[in-house]
Amino acid sequence: MSRRRSARVGETAPDEPRCGCRLLDGPVEQSALERFCAVLAEHDVEFIVVGGQAETLMGSARVTYDVDLCYRRTPDNLERLAAALGSLSLTLRLGYLEPIGTYEDLLPHAETLDIAGRPTRVIGLDDLIRIKRYLGRPKDRESLLQLEAIKRLREQEGLG
Repeated sequence: MSRRRSARVGETAPDEPRCGCRLLDGPVEQSALERFCAVLAEHDVEFIVVGGQAETLMGSARVTYDVDLCYRRTPDNLERLAAALGSLSLTLRLGYLEPIGTYEDLLPHAETLDIAGRPTRVIGLDDLIRIKRYLGRPKDRESLLQLEAIKRLREQEGLG
């Protein structure tokens, strides 16, 4: 009768788990949103995060990979924005955020959240809900259900 030996793939050090898994004790890579906000903050750009990233920051399960911003359109801020974006390959859309308006219109209701250790303005939940209602696309209607549920939870917890 012959005995078969089981082969191990890769040897583990005595202090590593036997499953072959390694602990995630190293630095965690920043998200695209965190890196982007850091670049803007380093250039003192005045901006508010809006759109799908704002939904995610509010607690929605929506997955999105783009970053939508509303920024103050003063000559100084536009110069800082241009300097910040100088080395990045991004599409910048100028315009009015329907149905609310400009940065100045969003600012009074904006929330400040911590993104990568920096205080960052994010569109207020009520304004985000108003935009989703206005747009009415299928993805916006789906988002609206989640955002309204988040609003109800906040109100129940006395945060609304």
